Amino acid sequence: MSANWISTRAWLLMLPLLVVMVSVIGWPLVDTVRLSFTDAKLVGTAGSFVGIDNYAKMLTGSNFQRALVTTTWFAVVSVAAEMVLGVLAALLLNQQFRGRTALRALMILPWALPTVVNATLWRLIYNPEYGALNAALTQLGLIDSYRSWLGEPDSALTALIVADCWKNFPLVALIALATLQAVPRDITAAALVDGAGPFNRFRFVVMPYLAGPLLVALVLRTIEAFKVFDIIWVMTRGGPANSTRTLSILVYQEAFSFQRAGSGASLALIVTLLVTVLAVAYAALLRRAAGAS
Repeated sequence: MSANWISTRAWLLMLPLLVVMVSVIGWPLVDTVRLSFTDAKLVGTAGSFVGIDNYAKMLTGSNFQRALVTTTWFAVVSVAAEMVLGVLAALLLNQQFRGRTALRALMILPWALPTVVNATLWRLIYNPEYGALNAALTQLGLIDSYRSWLGEPDSALTALIVADCWKNFPLVALIALATLQAVPRDITAAALVDGAGPFNRFRFVVMPYLAGPLLVALVLRTIEAFKVFDIIWVMTRGGPANSTRTLSILVYQEAFSFQRAGSGASLALIVTLLVTVLAVAYAALLRRAAGAS
């Protein structure tokens, strides 16, 4: 059987999938690009051609710039916290102690919960009238009166980051724990015999094994955090005073709340381009890490 026939048959087998991908992804993307160059409304008019005016207005507008800063801060802080908590949890669960299996199973629960359910739970915890957080902090004497954690611009974004970390750090922990299980015991035992302390054993023995998988987790979580929508929409809808409005929230409001389909499409493509740049940069890091190993 010739190589050309094998290649042709492979393409024929993939043809149905390619047709579905072009129909589901390709055409909507092309139509979004077309809309981004018009002043079309969501309902009522197809709009007229306006060139790059939508892009210029979005990129230079204060709403976009503030949303970009909020999104970047949310992504950096939440992902950094998730990486640290995930590694610490993995190191703990890699030890031998009674009840370790049950604790591992419990740790998966936050990650397994649907994001909307997780957001609703945290809204109840942050409730300014009967929330568990206010009750606990009041009884401990840390605050004098109940606070509206999601109703104050100074605390709303931090509250969202905590909720997002609780939801997603188990993913990092599971990846790190699976890697720790593969670290040869004789290497760690030899390091212990040589007098290496806990920090040096982690830095020089364990960390080289963790670096690659943690980089993959970093890639996945950064991209997800940068385009976050659901947990913020359920908990604050971008408020108060737009203090938690990320780029994805801004896209939704521009296209559906304000019904400006043209400018909403241009903003969506800008966000897509930013996420693509992140993905390409991380892919380069992954290739470099793979080459170094």
